[in-house]
Amino acid sequence: MSSSPTHSPGDAAQQSTTHESARGGLRPGRLGAIAIIFFVVAAVAPMAAIVGASPIVFSANGVTAPLVYLLAALLFAVFSVGYVAMSRHITNAGGFVAYIARGLGVRAATAAAGLAILAYTALQAALWSQFSVFAQQLLSDKLGVDVPRWILMFGCLAVVTALTVIGVDVSLRVLGALVALEIAAFVVLDIAIIISSGGADGNSLAGFNPTDLAGPGLGVAFLFCITCFTGFEATVVFSEEAKNPRRTIPRAVYGSIAFIGIFYALTTWALGNSVGADNVQAAATNDPAGFVFAIATAEVGPWLTTTMQVLVVTSFLAMLIGFQNMFARYLFALGRAGVLPRQLGHAHPVRATPAVAAASIGIALAVILAVFELAGADPITVTFSWLLSLGTVSLIVILILTSISIITFFARTKLETKTWTTLIAPSIATLGFGLVIYLALTNYDALLGGDGATAEWLLLLIPAFAIAGFAWPSVRRHINYQAELV
Repeated sequence: MSSSPTHSPGDAAQQSTTHESARGGLRPGRLGAIAIIFFVVAAVAPMAAIVGASPIVFSANGVTAPLVYLLAALLFAVFSVGYVAMSRHITNAGGFVAYIARGLGVRAATAAAGLAILAYTALQAALWSQFSVFAQQLLSDKLGVDVPRWILMFGCLAVVTALTVIGVDVSLRVLGALVALEIAAFVVLDIAIIISSGGADGNSLAGFNPTDLAGPGLGVAFLFCITCFTGFEATVVFSEEAKNPRRTIPRAVYGSIAFIGIFYALTTWALGNSVGADNVQAAATNDPAGFVFAIATAEVGPWLTTTMQVLVVTSFLAMLIGFQNMFARYLFALGRAGVLPRQLGHAHPVRATPAVAAASIGIALAVILAVFELAGADPITVTFSWLLSLGTVSLIVILILTSISIITFFARTKLETKTWTTLIAPSIATLGFGLVIYLALTNYDALLGGDGATAEWLLLLIPAFAIAGFAWPSVRRHINYQAELV
């Protein structure tokens, strides 16, 4: 089903034998741009992100939260200039690791693979822990049913794993319904605020005033806005299953960035106007958990608040379905490349899904979550906060490596000649994500909800996984990142 592309001289180390010819692979041509955008949007969980992150952004930087979200989207858009150009020459489910392999070589790519495994495992485990708390509260408060949290967590993990094993088509139908409901709820709220003349200050544009942007909380606000784009890599991970990848992937990339950025900015603008420019920072600080729900009740009614509380839980499920589908394809590509056991690189012979990888992820997450549960860790202040912060920082490091690899790839191959595409945009992205790393490390307490000192040791896992990955090609000498669909 695949063949190796024409290699540049610097890729000689990667030109080992392709190992996928003897088995089936992912099914090409099944996903269009809209389908991939659905996976990206599901992975960023708009409902959970707005309810959970926007109060922190408002609390940190006041009414300019919408502008901060647009700045985060702009950074990803600049990164995408070189990324989209490079996507015309690479089609691989290995995500950014495949890009780093072509730009920086096998060892750097395998170091990034170690970071990707760390990042997505930590992020998923964190989100499962938070989901279990919200799901238990919803059942208890709305239905009066007291179900142990661990039963909800492990039971739903089994269902999501089964959906991922069964196939992307089933997952898409579930995602489509859940994401559409999330968006519809916020559209109702946004329209209600706008047609009622925007609340306290009318339909004010103060949220987009750049003169109010630079405040002491800008760094923390920007950092939390960046975390709302963590599912972005799905655009490349699903490239092997895309219809006409060289057209579909660019559309999915820019479409997902535009949708997420505009959706967040529009919704936070409406929320800020509802409370008022002078009051929104205090309101978000005083009651972050109930900030959005209080606005929904005041602007529309209790029925919308109840609907949104339900949708927060389903939003987490949609996000976890999207993440597991994406990570399963990541592990599939790493198994096919010889980085991980070859069995992970086997696709289901009938469904053409990364079934072994998906099942392995479900088992690994169950083990990790069980360890935290048996240790008596608080599901929010420990399991969620610690692992989410670790995963976020790991992912930003991967984005920096990818930006650098874009520069080196085009400098060596000369496949693209526009300076903006091959040098300026990826350089800006490198500096931008470097700033995000600085903000993450200097504001680690804020990222952890004020308990950074006891969890900073987890950051040592980032260099540990990277060093182990860098050394791994000395142990497995036939790693081949060049297997791709053409």
